[in-house]
Amino acid sequence: MSLKRTLKDLSLITVCEEAGCPNLSECWDSGTATFMVLGERCTRACGFCLVDTRKPEAPDADEPARVAEAVQRMGLSYAVLTMVARDDLADEGMGHVAECIAAIRAVDPSIRIETLISDARGTAALDILLDARPDVMNHNTETVPRLYDRVRRNAKYQRTLDLLKQVKDEAPEILTKSGLMLGLGETMDEVLDVASDLRAVGVEMLTVGQYLQPTPQSY
Repeated sequence: MSLKRTLKDLSLITVCEEAGCPNLSECWDSGTATFMVLGERCTRACGFCLVDTRKPEAPDADEPARVAEAVQRMGLSYAVLTMVARDDLADEGMGHVAECIAAIRAVDPSIRIETLISDARGTAALDILLDARPDVMNHNTETVPRLYDRVRRNAKYQRTLDLLKQVKDEAPEILTKSGLMLGLGETMDEVLDVASDLRAVGVEMLTVGQYLQPTPQSY
């Protein structure tokens, strides 16, 4: 598989592998993958996720160039970058994601870029990424407020809404996006309330998907 070879040759990480996605084969067969930058270890421990939570290593300074090369090899016109949460870094990892955006645009400025980011703990670090102007800023709500304590530990529902609102307020040309998982015990009314809250802060795109446990211990 050419995509798999490209990722291996360039020592790149995908959320598809690290999160144990059951749809990996289908997506990779069609040449689609989501790059996960800043390493394979996350500083959060969300109840639904399989990503490693051991102490992260320092960011790889060469990673932005390798991501850009992969995008070029794959002939992508739309690239998706996600990240592990890096609460251990002064800039929450936003500077590294911004460098990845710059590297891709140096290869081909016409490539559209979506970033799926952490909440940056509500800090001013988000401004670093806003200055890089991704085409789409994605930050997942993941679940309904009632389930946050179990499903999305170390995150806050209002912080997610505030982040998405800040993007729209400060850079209205950037499209905002969020995602919800279904199957965690939420009700239809709760899902509709979240959709309404997201729309109220200007979110233009909402993805809704089924949650599939990567292991029996997850959530």
